[in-house]
Amino acid sequence: MAVTDEAILKIKDMIVSGKLHPGDRLPPEKELSEELGLSRSSLREAVKALEVIRVLDVRRGDGTYVTSLEPALLLEAMSFVVDLHGDTSILEIFAVRRILEPAATALAADQIDDDTIAELAALIAEVDGSTSVEGLVEHDLEFHRRIVASAGNSYLSSLIDSLSSHTVRARIWRGITQENAVERTLHEHAAIVAALAQGDAKLASALTVVHISGIEHWLREAL
Repeated sequence: MAVTDEAILKIKDMIVSGKLHPGDRLPPEKELSEELGLSRSSLREAVKALEVIRVLDVRRGDGTYVTSLEPALLLEAMSFVVDLHGDTSILEIFAVRRILEPAATALAADQIDDDTIAELAALIAEVDGSTSVEGLVEHDLEFHRRIVASAGNSYLSSLIDSLSSHTVRARIWRGITQENAVERTLHEHAAIVAALAQGDAKLASALTVVHISGIEHWLREAL
């Protein structure tokens, strides 16, 4: 095992064991390197790596802290990885969404409140035939984000959000090249909201599968 990898694992163990908690300041570099039996150079490399994936927060002139370790923060690294892949990989992203998002929507159907239902309906009402493709994409992202957030699982919500935000290119492409994209999207969204309002988890899940699969099918044909 590389020395830097060993250093990363040792810092991770300190967090997992509870020796370090979210928001805690790490001991000074000299003290920590001696405690972990590591060179200061390997410790610095480990800290840099953990800073990139948002486990640590290096504050110049103040010290190094454990971040909040919130799912949304930690999954930013995944978003970066997804960005590095080409158009064909988007198909695999949609396949993952097609598995996860309907399940999240089903969970949301059992927990969503009237206020959120009203907010979703208002989002739909804000969009019409004059809405730009970019505006439609923003609506679509916010619509799905609010539903998934209602599932009550922050890890699931953050994971789906990291996947959804990186399908923007495909959505824009679809909106530019296909007719009636706005009307079709609003119709599908309205059907999902109606199922959620009825508390029908199976129907809401099925409609979400159809909604995501439609984009996935179009993209597969386009590529």
